Amino acid sequence: MFSIIQAAGWPIWPLILCSILGLALIIERFVSLKTAKIVPPKLLDEAIMVSRNGLPGAEVVNHLEQNSALGEVLASGFRALLNNPRISESDLRSTLEGAGRMSAAKLQRYLGALATIASAAPLLGLLGTVIGMISIFGSQGGADLGAAPGGNPEELAHGISIALYNTAFGLIVAIPALIFWRYFRARVDDYLLSMELASERFVRHLLTLRK
Repeated sequence: MFSIIQAAGWPIWPLILCSILGLALIIERFVSLKTAKIVPPKLLDEAIMVSRNGLPGAEVVNHLEQNSALGEVLASGFRALLNNPRISESDLRSTLEGAGRMSAAKLQRYLGALATIASAAPLLGLLGTVIGMISIFGSQGGADLGAAPGGNPEELAHGISIALYNTAFGLIVAIPALIFWRYFRARVDDYLLSMELASERFVRHLLTLRK
């Protein structure tokens, strides 16, 4: 591997940095976007059950908020109703929508950086290819100065190595980054849809608790 990096020249170092950063972002998103941390399957039913006979206390609401992203949205509804038992339906919906937007921003965190890596890696590989081609032409130009016909073979081989290795490595970094970016985007969209449906059902439940 070290010999490949040496053959690829300095243009490969930005690609290595992108690969390390991309891998870290992929691992972080896999850990952060677990279903249990976003939309636990039974959380909505439990929140409705615990408030069937009245609004829960502050301790229960705090525990719900720390449970998951959906828990933060549901807890915002409880707090709005606790602060204003006669809150209007539109204000109640606005409160949950605001909490939902904040949760959506957290779910989409770092996806933009991963998309940037997927877009930038092929361009960095192309940059390495261009630098390799410049090196090749530079080695061929030595023939005009009395060098052996065909230029310096070592410089020619080095230029070809830079061009090919950087092109390949750019694609190796970009393709997985693009795949995982699309995967995480689809996963976040599914979570947001589930949270929206749960919020709608929860609002109807909260309206029955108004005084």
